Amino acid sequence: MAIKKTTYITAYITVSDRGEAERIARGLLEARLVACVNILPEVRSLYWWEGRIGESQEYVLIAKSIPAHQEGILAKVRELHGYRVPCVVFWPLSGGNPDFLAWIEKETGHA
Repeated sequence: MAIKKTTYITAYITVSDRGEAERIARGLLEARLVACVNILPEVRSLYWWEGRIGESQEYVLIAKSIPAHQEGILAKVRELHGYRVPCVVFWPLSGGNPDFLAWIEKETGHA
């Protein structure tokens, strides 16, 4: 099976705690904006915020989707997220298991 020319993305999102991670993951899934979300527990984050270096424990969400859903993903995360400036960035996927990539399209309504 050849990989289709359609591009795919991952969304990288950080959140404050497990409850927020699960709420955002479910919101993205229920809206069919993503096919899957991985939740990585308790990463240590160091960052600049309001002129100082801050530190916190966070959770990371990695969601698989298609580029057409970027704006919807960003809007949904902003709606559900507790941070004033949430981290939501997108990375393109250059390829992968063709069956998995087809599944992403199917589950996000673009198969």
